[in-house]
Amino acid sequence: MTTLKQRSPEKSVIVTGANSGMGRATALKFANEGWHVLAVDVAHSAHEADENITTVIADISDEAVLSAAVEKALTGKPRLAAVVNAAGVFPTSSLQSYDANVYRRIFDINVLGTLNVARVGAKHIGPEHGGTMVFFASVDAFAASRNQLLYSASKAAVVSITRSLAIELAESRITVNAIAPGWVDTEGTRKGGRIEAAIPGIPLKRAASVEEIAGWAWNLAHEPSYMTGETVCIAGGVFMR
Repeated sequence: MTTLKQRSPEKSVIVTGANSGMGRATALKFANEGWHVLAVDVAHSAHEADENITTVIADISDEAVLSAAVEKALTGKPRLAAVVNAAGVFPTSSLQSYDANVYRRIFDINVLGTLNVARVGAKHIGPEHGGTMVFFASVDAFAASRNQLLYSASKAAVVSITRSLAIELAESRITVNAIAPGWVDTEGTRKGGRIEAAIPGIPLKRAASVEEIAGWAWNLAHEPSYMTGETVCIAGGVFMR
């Protein structure tokens, strides 16, 4: 019996931030479901061993570089049908600690990067078949955390971009949604005992796994639905609306 992964892929997806954490889990989810994955990150990764994954080295804050890399990676590959922008940075910042460099780094990747990925993706998806976009926001867009001044602002911008692009790309038959994870068990959140300190304040008393978040990205991105312009909070009850 032929498994999904053994089938010849019929669709491609761009997944950014694909070298680690939620981005890597999302790339592997799509590959295991039989899609061809353009795994975008700033360096090579172990993905090269997977026949359904093409590594794409690009900084999403540089649209020209990203566009050229995606164009090359899609040559001879299945049509692009989905974009999942999981790339992001979360250095701490406050009114007293932020500076212009921290501001530019956070907003260049989290906000400008989202726009660049969307524009490059929209060009290749096109209106003939339509497709989907899923952006990674954060629960901090709705429930701000101490020392996440600029990160929270950048993810609130992603929520707003999601709504605006849902309207703008509707005529191209592209749905645009976002997910807003809360605490997720990743290499970054494990550093310094951050996640252990946070868990008592989570109603479900645990962090999400990267595979859980990847499952939500898959649900929203693998085919267009009647939902667009929405942000789904996946935060274990930390924020409810």
